[in-house]
Amino acid sequence: MELTLTISELSEKTGLSIDTIRYYEKIGILPSPHRKSNGRREYTSGDLERFIFITHLKRTQMPLKEIDRYIQFYMDQDYEGCYQVLHKHKEDIEMQMAEMSMALEKMNYKLDNFKSLVADQNGKRS
Repeated sequence: MELTLTISELSEKTGLSIDTIRYYEKIGILPSPHRKSNGRREYTSGDLERFIFITHLKRTQMPLKEIDRYIQFYMDQDYEGCYQVLHKHKEDIEMQMAEMSMALEKMNYKLDNFKSLVADQNGKRS
């Protein structure tokens, strides 16, 4: 028997709020889960993996529209489409990382400069 999770357990394991999980289902990012006889959502380990992957995509600034495109390609078994969406996003991440690296270098330069200025200023006060 496959592991099943409640929406609360899925929320805890993914870090997504229950409202976000319901929203993703509502807009079709993921299909509605199977429901128990009492009407409660029941998620599988496959659902958990998909939600975790979506959280990784969101953390790397992939828009929901692109996540939806990727999911649709996946559901249609259009693996070339999946590859193209993910490859483009990988390139975007690499560009973001390069920009962040340059910003960090500039920040470190400024911090070193201010550290030197503070030391000089403190030396003059003595």
